[in-house]
Amino acid sequence: MSECKLIKIGITGQSGFVGTALYNEIGLSKDKYESIPFKDSYFSDFELLRKFVRDCDVIVHLAAINRHEDQNFLYEKNIQLVQLLVQAIEIEGVHPHVLFSSSTQESLENNYGKSKYEGRKIFENWARESNSSFTGLIVPNVFGPFGLPNYNSFIATFCYKIVNGNVPAIIEDNDVKLIFVGSLCRFILDVIDKENKSDVNSVTVLPVPHDFKEKVSKILSILNMFKAQYYDNGIIPELNDRNIVNLFNTFRSYIDHQKHFPVYLNVNNDERGIFVETFKLGVGGLVSFSTTVPNITRGNHYHTRKIERFVVIRGKALIQLRQIGTSEVMDFVLDGNKPSYVDMPIWYTHNIKNIGDDELVTQFWINEWYDEKDSDTYFEKV
Repeated sequence: MSECKLIKIGITGQSGFVGTALYNEIGLSKDKYESIPFKDSYFSDFELLRKFVRDCDVIVHLAAINRHEDQNFLYEKNIQLVQLLVQAIEIEGVHPHVLFSSSTQESLENNYGKSKYEGRKIFENWARESNSSFTGLIVPNVFGPFGLPNYNSFIATFCYKIVNGNVPAIIEDNDVKLIFVGSLCRFILDVIDKENKSDVNSVTVLPVPHDFKEKVSKILSILNMFKAQYYDNGIIPELNDRNIVNLFNTFRSYIDHQKHFPVYLNVNNDERGIFVETFKLGVGGLVSFSTTVPNITRGNHYHTRKIERFVVIRGKALIQLRQIGTSEVMDFVLDGNKPSYVDMPIWYTHNIKNIGDDELVTQFWINEWYDEKDSDTYFEKV
């Protein structure tokens, strides 16, 4: 593959938890990568599957069943998906670099782990026989925003239950190796970049390094702290390292933003005027304010890691949010006569418009200072 052309990447399981995150991550580098769309129905239409593999320089095979009441069905389906993909590649006579998301459960005596191990072996045999490149990724436990509770991760399950007022149960209080989905996506793209620069086809098995290791009970304690401080009282908790930030952003993704925001602030009013507490912080960051004339809109961008709070303290504003890759727009009307705030979730493009007749005054807090070389700011209209 030439370094001067875009790398065409297809993701089986594109609509899933990791698939969606990887698809979005690829979209941040449109000068390097081109996404080849994939739908789960392609596995039921062999002609469409053949066209898909024909269009790809790289295929990241994520499609799999993680949980199912019928363990034999889970095993057989995961193997079948691998076989269908290899069959389509062989018939088309193409040589994409294939990456396969396997699991640390390969070594366990369960059908999911067995399906991952045997699926990896099928890909390895294909790559050796066809002189193609294959990378088997041994992935630890993945967590992050928008994962399905009771399916993708115990962290997704804990967050969902805590936000909805339920008490999560710990089945086994083990030390768990954890990787944030964003870290996994960047690791995958680094592997693709290195292979793209190589002239040698290879068959490689790579253990994906975990971000951190922690007991299940400790994770639950942290999430309960987020509930008590942030969800119940609007306090931004102490975010003392990137792993805690990633856990916090994961927790926030399970909040029903439409119901939770705007959060109205307590107004202390006397003959001197009013006094309003807008931020209670266990963390530093940057506080700023802006003035906006009527009918002007600010923003129309999103962040992948930053945490922001918008507080309207004078005037009338419309704040809009839309999750990247979706079409539903959430509208929030805030009025300085009743001070309130909305927090910006990651991977949601957002804006703020002055819809009043007077000047709009908005106070902002963000958890990190602005860095031109790493702004984590991507422009897209709501």
